[in-house]
Amino acid sequence: MPQLTYGDVKSAATRIAGQVRPVSLAPADPDASGGRVWFACEFMQHTGTFKARGAANFTTAHMESGTMPEAGVVIASGGNAGMACAWAAARHRIPAAVFLPETSPAVKVAGLRALGAQVHQVGTEYTAAFEASRSYAATTGALESHAYDHPLIAAGAGTLLDEVRTTLPGLDTVIVAAGGGGLFAGTAAVADHYGIRTVAVEPEHSRALNAALLAGAPVPVPVRSIAADALGARTVSRAALYWAQRPATLSVLVPDDAILAARQRLWDEYRIAVEPAGATAFAALLSGAYVPAPGETVCVVLCGANTDPGDLVHR
Repeated sequence: MPQLTYGDVKSAATRIAGQVRPVSLAPADPDASGGRVWFACEFMQHTGTFKARGAANFTTAHMESGTMPEAGVVIASGGNAGMACAWAAARHRIPAAVFLPETSPAVKVAGLRALGAQVHQVGTEYTAAFEASRSYAATTGALESHAYDHPLIAAGAGTLLDEVRTTLPGLDTVIVAAGGGGLFAGTAAVADHYGIRTVAVEPEHSRALNAALLAGAPVPVPVRSIAADALGARTVSRAALYWAQRPATLSVLVPDDAILAARQRLWDEYRIAVEPAGATAFAALLSGAYVPAPGETVCVVLCGANTDPGDLVHR
């Protein structure tokens, strides 16, 4: 049995209704075959990423069940999940402690502090922040959330595709960036229900899902990518691996150069400013890592915009 089902996503949609912004869709240029590419502009979500969906689902579920402790919630994050957790906690007036690497972008650290989170920067990678967050939870009694590997988090993320399909009932393929696998797992659970293909895109040197597929189990991988602050998980969730092993899914890799080119293209042609992770799914199309079939309708999820746009100048 999967650790995440379409039913979980539907429950999440009911739970977070009215808390998150419905996804906006924007058409890109039609391709030469007569197909159509659409952007799911989830970078317009609260806190700038899809992570708000999972955080709202996680926090609300625990508030409704009476399992949220007075100490509040704690999470380890590269930045985006922490911001979403802090935002969701603030809505319920509960404390949020966020552990993140010392290398996290300044814009994300500033965003966390603006949301009222207790910010703790530890080590240079997510794994160090995660271990510190677990020690904090053991000491304070705070509830442990997770950046991606939790059914409530992944189910919340999956609500994005259910909204997309309402607008695009003829959707053939959805392309998403994969880090630890929360967005991918939630998206793939919905896609499988409707017979939609899911393409998971990872940086070639930060490929936890792709490596798990090859090994048949989650395995640790080295992380070295321009998008590592958001797509830097060393191991992928088991729920993500389950859905990646389904026939209607595909795992592809893209180099950092392609990610940067996609990010620049989004700015130059559409005036969309996203972080590298937010451009990773689009990089699969631009680089040819995924080539749509003639007439195929494709939705590319632009998943996050927590970035300093100062380097987005016309080249």
